Amino acid sequence: MGVDTDVLIVGDGPVGQTLAIPMARQGWQVTVVDRWPEPYTLSRAVAFDSEAARILASLGLAEYIAQETEPSGRYVWQNADGKILLDIQGSPRGWCHWPDSNSMFQPGLESALTARGRQLPTLRVLRGHEAVEATDHGSHVELTCVSRAGERRVLSARWLVGCDGANSFVRECIGTTMHDLGFSRDWLICDVVLREPRVFDPNNLQICDPARPRTAASAGPGHRRWEFMRLKGEPVEELDTVESAWRLLKTFELTPENATLLRHAVYTFQSRWADRWRSGRMLIAGDAAHVMPPFAGQGMCSGIRDATNLAWKLGLVLRGQADAGVLDTYVAERVRHVQHAIRMSVDLGKVICQLDPVAAADRDVAMMAARERGVGTGAPQAPVHPLRTGLLRHSGAPAGRGLAGSLSPQGRVRRGAETGLFDDVVGTGFILLSKEDPRPFLDARAENFLKELDIRVVTVVPDGATTAGTDAVTDLDGTYLPYLDGADARAVLIRPDHYVFGQVMTDQDYVALFDDLRQQLSAAVPAR
Repeated sequence: MGVDTDVLIVGDGPVGQTLAIPMARQGWQVTVVDRWPEPYTLSRAVAFDSEAARILASLGLAEYIAQETEPSGRYVWQNADGKILLDIQGSPRGWCHWPDSNSMFQPGLESALTARGRQLPTLRVLRGHEAVEATDHGSHVELTCVSRAGERRVLSARWLVGCDGANSFVRECIGTTMHDLGFSRDWLICDVVLREPRVFDPNNLQICDPARPRTAASAGPGHRRWEFMRLKGEPVEELDTVESAWRLLKTFELTPENATLLRHAVYTFQSRWADRWRSGRMLIAGDAAHVMPPFAGQGMCSGIRDATNLAWKLGLVLRGQADAGVLDTYVAERVRHVQHAIRMSVDLGKVICQLDPVAAADRDVAMMAARERGVGTGAPQAPVHPLRTGLLRHSGAPAGRGLAGSLSPQGRVRRGAETGLFDDVVGTGFILLSKEDPRPFLDARAENFLKELDIRVVTVVPDGATTAGTDAVTDLDGTYLPYLDGADARAVLIRPDHYVFGQVMTDQDYVALFDDLRQQLSAAVPAR
């Protein structure tokens, strides 16, 4: 039967928008439904990392990032006496060129995503429509929505994706259980606008005080956030008041005279992920699939990675270039990343949220001793591990030295008269990045496969070298050649989500690389 749309997305937040835009850019009919008539006007997340910035820039939001966000900068942990336990300096140029962490006001991000979506003719958004029933018919999915006026509407799609938050309706339809690490804490969140400019050094501060752990953080240009942990026996209803907010904010020299309190709310930080992310033609992403404490800053970033991973694989399936089983690699890859991010967030939270004065004193001694040894200073620890399973080539490189599964870096390149970031100059999608002209090593079947998947072949040369041909780029920042040389790689095949599928070390690896990808895309993978 005919369907209304190719992809139906429940939830018009950052994750749903990050999935909708690339799907519509591929030309698919995309419909997004959201229960709320208008976007939420206050911030939940306050930062995104270098990889998420790269993804957002690839969607057309580079100007937004440059003009409406700022580098998060220095992040310091102090104990109750003000002694430094941890001192991390985020780089203004991270692995993906953008800062390690970017502070932002979330409504501004959502507005930029919404404006970008309006430019795409195959994307429609139905706000004020609550999803109440979903049925997977095998060949398509039907979703029943109810408008604010009580009108029922049935939509049909080839695929349904739930990006509808922690209380996900689509997750309920899938019927999954949740894996819970059991770490849960309540914190009072206070979003504030200062009436006069003030310099904060460090820009982000964590006070590990057993009397009350508290946080001061950048929340984008012109915005700040303060957070206060709820103490044992302290009633939530007493903490979640304007009076309590100002009483606690006063410890940071904030008063109604010098600041405006945009909102206050008690949030329960949890640590859970869904055991099942896909059932037939229904999938989940973002908070619908996982929730985590904010201490590693990876909640929204993880959802953006979900959407990016799913978008290119779903596009392959819709075009008939991959078996639907490839969507199970979305689950396999993302759940491993998410588990690491959640466990890292919990480990940080257990240190921060320590309320026992004796245990806190022992923690302080251990962390200050570690600082003296150089631990807990410098660059931040990566919250994302390389992929170890999923749609990857698992051979072709010595153990421990392969680039398969790693996130490819981004630097500036020049091609002809054009100079800019790699993604802007070369574009996104599958890219064979090579230190040499690879075509002499390809057979006819590999050449045809390149055309079928629209794999761009790009030769990278050092700055100062003579380039020839439209597929050669100059490595202006010395980003790519050292990356390849470090793994003795002559070439790498980069996936549309910027992760490396596999690398080339010998003449024969070129053909083997494409044979492996072809087989994995066509193989029937058992549904989960």
